[in-house]
Amino acid sequence: QNDLTSLDVSNNPVLTNLQCGDNQLTNLDVSNSTNLTTLYCQSNQLYSLDVSNNTALTELNVGVNYLTSLEVSNNSALTELYCPGNNLSSLDLSNNTALTRLHCSDNGLTSLNVSNNTALTRLHCSYNNLSSLDVSNNTALTELWCENNQLTSLDVSNNTALIELYCENNQLTSLNVKNGNNLSLLYLYATNNPNLTCITVDNVAWSTANWSNVDSWSSFSEGYFSTNSEIACDSYTWNGITHTTSGVYTYNTTTSAGCDSIATLNLTINEKPVATISQIGIDLEVSMSATYFWNTSATTQTITPTANGLYWCEVTDINGCIGDTAFYEVINIVSAIKEVKNTDRKILRITNMLGQETPYRKNIVLIYIYDDGNTEKKMSID
Repeated sequence: QNDLTSLDVSNNPVLTNLQCGDNQLTNLDVSNSTNLTTLYCQSNQLYSLDVSNNTALTELNVGVNYLTSLEVSNNSALTELYCPGNNLSSLDLSNNTALTRLHCSDNGLTSLNVSNNTALTRLHCSYNNLSSLDVSNNTALTELWCENNQLTSLDVSNNTALIELYCENNQLTSLNVKNGNNLSLLYLYATNNPNLTCITVDNVAWSTANWSNVDSWSSFSEGYFSTNSEIACDSYTWNGITHTTSGVYTYNTTTSAGCDSIATLNLTINEKPVATISQIGIDLEVSMSATYFWNTSATTQTITPTANGLYWCEVTDINGCIGDTAFYEVINIVSAIKEVKNTDRKILRITNMLGQETPYRKNIVLIYIYDDGNTEKKMSID
C-alpha cells in the first residue's frame, strides 16, 4: 500500500503482472501493456478502466473503485474477475467462458447472466438488486453467495458440487436445493426470507439435523414429483400448452405450502393416417391402414359399389389414430339393364364397366351388347 496518485506504465509493453491496489489512483492506462496476465488495481479512485487491449489477462481485480461500467468482452482468457464495491449496473460476461471465480458483490446490478460461464466454481454476487439468478448451467459451482438481493426463487438442483450457499435477506418464495448431494452442502444460510415457507431438499431428517440457519416458518420438504407417459395423435394439450412433437416436458408449480411440485410428461406424438380412395375397375380401394369402416358398413380395404353415388371410408392405423374421412364419387355404373332371353340373338361386342371393348374373360363383370338392341350384364365364375 502506497499513496500513489499516478502511475505510468506506457513504456512497459512486456509487463505481465501489475499490482497497484490500495492507492489514490484516479487514472490507469494499461493499453500498451498487452502482455499483462494479472492486474490488481483494487481500492483506488478509478472511475473508468480500459482493458480491451489486454487480451492475455487471466486475473483482474478492480474492486472498491468508482467504476460505472466494465467492458471485458475482449478478455476471453479471464479465469478470475473481482469487481465488488463499484457502481456497476450491468456486467456482460458472455465471452468470458473460462471464468472460474466471479466476485461482483456490492454494485447496482439488476441482472446477471452466467449461463455461458460453465466453468464457474465461485460466484459471489451479494448486495445487488438481482430479482432472479439462473445457475442451472453452472454445475461446477462450489460457492454461491447471493444474499441481500431481491431474489424471489432460487434453484440449485443442478449444482451437485455446491459446498456453500448464502441466500439470506432476499424475497424468496421458492428454494430448491434438492441436488442429490446435500451431504456436501456444508453451509446453508437462508434466513430473513419472509415468504419462504418450504425448502426442497434431498432428505428432510438430515436437513433438519444439519441446517439450522433457516427461518422458523420455513420447513423442509422432499418435493412433489410425478411422471406420466402419453401417446397421442397429431397433438396433445397439457397444462394449457399444445404439443405437436414427441419429447419430455416438465411443468413446475408451487404448492399452497410453497413447496416445489414438478410434473414430467413423456409424450409420443403419432401422425394421423392420410387415406385416399381409388377406383380399380369397378372396385373401390382405400390406402393401406389397420382397420376400415365404409359408409356401406363394410370393413374391408376394397369394396364393390352397386350403384352410382358418394362413398366414404374412415381408416384407423396401428397406433389407434383415426385419419380424416376419404371420399370418392362413383358415376360409371350401368343400371337398369333389361335382361332378355333370346337364344337366336348374336353378340355384337363385349365391354367392361367403363364402356371399353374387351375380350371375354371370367371372374369379372362384363356387359354384352346384342344385335337385337338389348344389353346384358353378367359375370362367368370359374
